[in-house]
Amino acid sequence: MSTPLRFAAIGIDHRHVYGMAANLIDAGAEFVGWATEGHPNTEDGFVARFPDVPRAKDGDALLADPSIDFIVLSGIPRDRAAWAIRAMEAGKDVLSDKPGCTTFEQLAALQAAVEATGRIWSIDFSERFEVPAVTRAAELVAEGAIGRVIQTIGIGPHRLNKPTRPDWFFDRDAYGGILTDIASHQIDQFLFFTGSDDAEITTACVANYANPDNAGLQDFGEIGLRSANGHGYIRVDWYTPDALPTWGDGRLTILGTEGYIELRKYVDVGREGTDHVIVVNGTRCETIDASDAGLPFFATLIDDFRTRGQKAMTQAHVFKVCELSLQAQAIAEGKTV
Repeated sequence: MSTPLRFAAIGIDHRHVYGMAANLIDAGAEFVGWATEGHPNTEDGFVARFPDVPRAKDGDALLADPSIDFIVLSGIPRDRAAWAIRAMEAGKDVLSDKPGCTTFEQLAALQAAVEATGRIWSIDFSERFEVPAVTRAAELVAEGAIGRVIQTIGIGPHRLNKPTRPDWFFDRDAYGGILTDIASHQIDQFLFFTGSDDAEITTACVANYANPDNAGLQDFGEIGLRSANGHGYIRVDWYTPDALPTWGDGRLTILGTEGYIELRKYVDVGREGTDHVIVVNGTRCETIDASDAGLPFFATLIDDFRTRGQKAMTQAHVFKVCELSLQAQAIAEGKTV
């Protein structure tokens, strides 16, 4: 049996770190340390989940530890690229929370670091990699259940939970904008399901409709995009009502030439459970419970770290999702791309 790869977390400012660390542990990696600035409001929940993992003096101490194989990043978004570059220069691979970067300059620096070091820089697009329904949908598409995919419609609503949010959450430069941040999930899914290596942003907008007291918050965004293989529409927002029993009614519709698949990932009002996959084609019209479909990304990524492979997700795909997210954000804000 291979010796487990060892990882540490730098930055725990976003709760996504809970799922990232837990899924890596489940896939066989060993969580050996963490560091963060100050005491973010995620800390109590983090320590409760991982009580035996020691806190290091700082991130530099973790980067200097030769026994640590890779670093997980979930700090303030604007800080993630710099830590990723430092980790790669220290000989470690990286799994970042999204967004992995918040500016084109950061993206260029990350590309240069990957080229110079030969390390892997990956991003946990959790709305694909932590959702069993997406695993099953990918299998169905690969089986030809709906023919050739020609469009995706990705919806990413989120609950604001304003009283619990830290100051950086309302700082446009700190989180990168709603399209750079949340919509990166849906761009990732568009490229993946249409089999596209590139795409064009045809329209993009952002707005603040419901939170005028927080001028830096963008609470609504949408994107239109197309590639040589298909078309896509994305809507993201911070409007999830309190009565919904989860943080957001995230959905993905995948249209094929011979049918369609709809994912109601986290909730389907009036139905118990999560990971509902609706499949309609020439012979099927049914809803599948995909909650047991598994999350293969994490074990595959760990294997890529060992073998220097790109089976979990190619490096080119990671870069392209970031590029398109930043392009959409710039277009929406009227900036030159």
